[in-house]
Amino acid sequence: MLKLLKKLFYLLFMLALISIISFLAIHSAPNSFFAGGELNPNMTKEAIEQLKAVYGLDKSLSVQYMDWIVNIFTLNFGVSFVSGQDVSSEILKRLPVTLAMNITALIFVFVISLYLGIKSALSYEKKADYLIRQISLISFSMPSFYLALLFIIFFSLNLNLFPIAGLHSIEEKEGVYYIADMAWHLALPISVMIFVGLGSMIIYIRSLTLEILKSDYYFFALSRGFSKKTLLRFYILPNLIPPIVTLLGLSFPGLIGGSVILESIFGIEGMGQLFFMSALSRDYPVIMGTLMITAFLTLLGNMIADLVLLKLNPYMKRG
Repeated sequence: MLKLLKKLFYLLFMLALISIISFLAIHSAPNSFFAGGELNPNMTKEAIEQLKAVYGLDKSLSVQYMDWIVNIFTLNFGVSFVSGQDVSSEILKRLPVTLAMNITALIFVFVISLYLGIKSALSYEKKADYLIRQISLISFSMPSFYLALLFIIFFSLNLNLFPIAGLHSIEEKEGVYYIADMAWHLALPISVMIFVGLGSMIIYIRSLTLEILKSDYYFFALSRGFSKKTLLRFYILPNLIPPIVTLLGLSFPGLIGGSVILESIFGIEGMGQLFFMSALSRDYPVIMGTLMITAFLTLLGNMIADLVLLKLNPYMKRG
């Protein structure tokens, strides 16, 4: 219970620190949402000052930050400068798509990399090991935006198997066909996320497995004549899962960050696209809202990974 309270305190502290740094960085950036109005001859300085007063931008940064923090406790991230809609509703509208993409990609990355990493280690210096290492190196060095464009050209334009962009191509908004249509549209971006995320994970699991295969307890179990399935189930996997869970918790921010690029390329109305468009237009409330939600999800993912490790590793409970 004490460790859980410490984790919660750490989460709140990091959120506060991230909010201060993000707020200062955003407001220190050149130009602003009203830069276009300042260049417009039909827009008077008085009108611009009135708009700043409406959105509270005429106050000092410290007052603006304190007002924003107070509103956050009621999940009120303000009103978008561009759309005029509530930021919280816009984020909640786009959050499920981004979460679905990232969680699906994370699950597939875990399963595929676990299989290929162990397969590569068990086939050390053989053809399978060489092939898997080449795949992991290509994955590790492949930029997500470049692979996304290749997938669009090959699978969408040439083969016409998947749609180029968007989330839906049917009018119905519920039912099996609606879900299947969404899955059809998300197949390419999720595939890109999976392939890009495999490289480092396969190499990491392969190296961990090789260390286990060289350990004394593995040689002792091997000398007792245990089958390969028994060795895999009781000696390799239990020692692999804890460090993999840690790595998955650390890789979650990278997946969320990658969704900004992929959602923009594939025209997916998720949090990544929302953040990208709001950054271009200097929409401060939306930028801060998406940053804080992303930071919260990232810290929550790491916290869940730590709690899972406490269950998997009994020695951590004694620390």
